[in-house]
Amino acid sequence: MSANPLTDLSRLCVHTITTKPWTIEEAAIHYSKMGIGGITVWRDTLAGRYIRHTGQMLRDAGLTIVSLCRGGFFPNADATGRQEAIDDNRRAIEEAAELGAPLIVLVCGADPRQPLTESRRQIQDGIMTVLPQAEAAGVKLAIEPLHPMYADNRSAINTLAQANDMAEAINSPWVGVAVDVYHLWWDPALEQEIARCGRNGNLYAFHMCDWKTPTADFLLDRGLMGEGCINVPQIRHWVEATGFNGFNEVEIFSTTHWAKDQHVFLEEIKQAYLHHS
Repeated sequence: MSANPLTDLSRLCVHTITTKPWTIEEAAIHYSKMGIGGITVWRDTLAGRYIRHTGQMLRDAGLTIVSLCRGGFFPNADATGRQEAIDDNRRAIEEAAELGAPLIVLVCGADPRQPLTESRRQIQDGIMTVLPQAEAAGVKLAIEPLHPMYADNRSAINTLAQANDMAEAINSPWVGVAVDVYHLWWDPALEQEIARCGRNGNLYAFHMCDWKTPTADFLLDRGLMGEGCINVPQIRHWVEATGFNGFNEVEIFSTTHWAKDQHVFLEEIKQAYLHHS
């Protein structure tokens, strides 16, 4: 018997950053009780923990570890800064392997001291530098394009077309793309670029939330699906039309939602997922 789409949470994944006030242990307990199928782990939640034990704890709770967030931030006008980024990405690959995460999401970075074209070149070079280690560890890398408002210092990859171009140029089965509706909903080429990503086998992750209007903060005021202006069901349809059958990941940065009782917030996430995605 197939799962009831009105109650099925098996393909729902929640990022630990979404319920930031909880420790990873608390998140595991409450996600599992809710029947949520997956968890994406943010690296800050692993601090001071034996990562292999943490990974086993999550699996024992019945959760699939979907990915580790985040790697990236490759560009830097200084060679020392670029090397520090490479070193940090190597650590992220080690952490993902220890955790049992099959994927690292890359927030690729940018440096306002140099042209975006140079930052993009450094991103591609950085990915290719760490790629042999990722492949050896069995960890895939997902390039996540970010909204153009972050082009100054968070990511020089700002459209899905740019992410597709880079993944195709690298041409490795270990490098693909993460699609986040918050960053890409505005793009008039989104449907065709999602289809392109799928045709190439490069669609590795799908992230959901909503764009609130008015937005109080461009980083820390994301909404639940249904709270804003993004047509999440349409974008999800485009993603699934490629054959993507992975997790639907709820990733919300919100001081408003973090200030709530997180048990209440988790129930709101469930309802938003079931009725507005």
